[in-house]
Amino acid sequence: MHGMLPLIGILILLGIVAFVIKVVLPGLAKAQVALPYQKEPVLFTPAERSFLAVLEQALGNQFRVLGKVRLADVIKVKPGLSGSVRQQAFNRIQSKHLDFVVCDPGDLSVQFVVELDDSSHQQSQRQARDEFLDKALAAAGVPIFHFPVKRTYSAPDIRATVFKQPTPEQKA
Repeated sequence: MHGMLPLIGILILLGIVAFVIKVVLPGLAKAQVALPYQKEPVLFTPAERSFLAVLEQALGNQFRVLGKVRLADVIKVKPGLSGSVRQQAFNRIQSKHLDFVVCDPGDLSVQFVVELDDSSHQQSQRQARDEFLDKALAAAGVPIFHFPVKRTYSAPDIRATVFKQPTPEQKA
């Protein structure tokens, strides 16, 4: 019997080690991987920040500009569609984001959308996305304005485009 005690002790120890390996360690690994997120250092790229400052200057207090808004928060699928057609239409808008959404400052109703087009918009896949975006927003009655990325922006040029007014250079 005395010879069995060490063997029983080893078996109990092996059982505890097996339990830890099978139950405890995977739980710890899951806890570490379950929320694998970190903070983005900035919300906007330098080009977007630069454009946003001039856009806000161009629009003044007449509008409120929101950035990085999900397309599905701006437009929705029309009622009356079958479940699968409705889901398919929603899937096309749920993951897309808009650069800037311009709203009425009083009730935050969407007035128009602004997209800042960098060189990636020359790629065929991006052009197809832009075409879908333009058509979807038009179908929902939401105007969209595209501005190319530049080194500098002009508030009068942005105002002229958005409000369809001639710039000072065009008046002369």
